[in-house]
Amino acid sequence: MRIKIFSVGGTIDKVYFDKLSQYQVGFPSVRAILGSLPIAFEYEIESLLRKDSLDMDEADRHLVRDRVAAEPGRRIIITHGTDTMVETGQRLSDIRGKCIVLTGAMEPADFKSSDAVFNVGVAVGAVSSLPDGIYIAMNGRIFDPFKCRKNRDLGIFEEESGAWQ
Repeated sequence: MRIKIFSVGGTIDKVYFDKLSQYQVGFPSVRAILGSLPIAFEYEIESLLRKDSLDMDEADRHLVRDRVAAEPGRRIIITHGTDTMVETGQRLSDIRGKCIVLTGAMEPADFKSSDAVFNVGVAVGAVSSLPDGIYIAMNGRIFDPFKCRKNRDLGIFEEESGAWQ
């Protein structure tokens, strides 16, 4: 099994420099996450953007959509900032013949308390077993990007009314 991973930045890739929360979006953290684990699949990582998702615009989403659509492989994971992950997922919904899973983290992957490793693991399981479609893998769940939202107060993704999983 081969998985293509596109990185667009977000909190999962942030590197903090001081107590004032000065940060930069660094290189794809998914490389270190997967590189440290005994895995039984092949993968390729491509960094498309290094942006906080709040700084992404329609041109950025168009770039992501074009690269994902052009990818010959069927299994795709996108590491993405959580604030606009739903919008990007919705933008990708017209791509057919692929299983696309967006994931990210509420804290940078470099933080011991980060959910990054867990979320990447759930995304790998999802992309290996779900039918073609677009999904969000966060907080141990799989969501439809048209039926979920980020609950900033609780720091989790949750279903909106009528969600399916």
